Amino acid sequence: MLSHKKSLNILKKTNALLEGHFVLSSGLHSSKYIQCAKLLSFPHLADKICLALAKKIKKKFKKIDLILAPAMGGVVIGYEIGKLLKKETIFCERVNRKFKLRRGFHIKKNAKVLVMEDVITTGKSGMECVKLIIKSRAKLVGFASIIDRSTKKTLKIKKCIVSHMKIEVPTFKSNNLPDYLKSMPITVPGSRFIK
Repeated sequence: MLSHKKSLNILKKTNALLEGHFVLSSGLHSSKYIQCAKLLSFPHLADKICLALAKKIKKKFKKIDLILAPAMGGVVIGYEIGKLLKKETIFCERVNRKFKLRRGFHIKKNAKVLVMEDVITTGKSGMECVKLIIKSRAKLVGFASIIDRSTKKTLKIKKCIVSHMKIEVPTFKSNNLPDYLKSMPITVPGSRFIK
């Protein structure tokens, strides 16, 4: 099994876990930033994490028919886990701000579906995937991710989450920054425009 320390080292080595002063896409400030796309851009390093996660998923969920990933973040990890578990893997993508199945993808009635993400923060994307599963009259088995950085306060998911690792990412409003963050230059990463 891949230790927490070794996993953190891989995340840092690939720049998937950065430390500094970041303004997240939510507008909140943090001393940590996670971008799993950076990890997945080094397949030979991501492979160790994917193998460990696939073993956890197999142990927790006895029957999976399909893996559903939200685009863009879940596409690569969904593919990798699908390959390791030998399961069909599809992804949904946003059309007019709502997730849709496109490219001929569909979910069969009564299929047991695992939602696969790179990082779970609030679970908002995962819950949008659940709407597609319900609409298809299929069954949600649970959620999986490389990193679970959710908190009980922010998490919208009530079902089981299997993650490779849980990482605490403290966040702060701009009017309530700790002194150590105030003294650091701000970086604005992320995939959404921040106002």
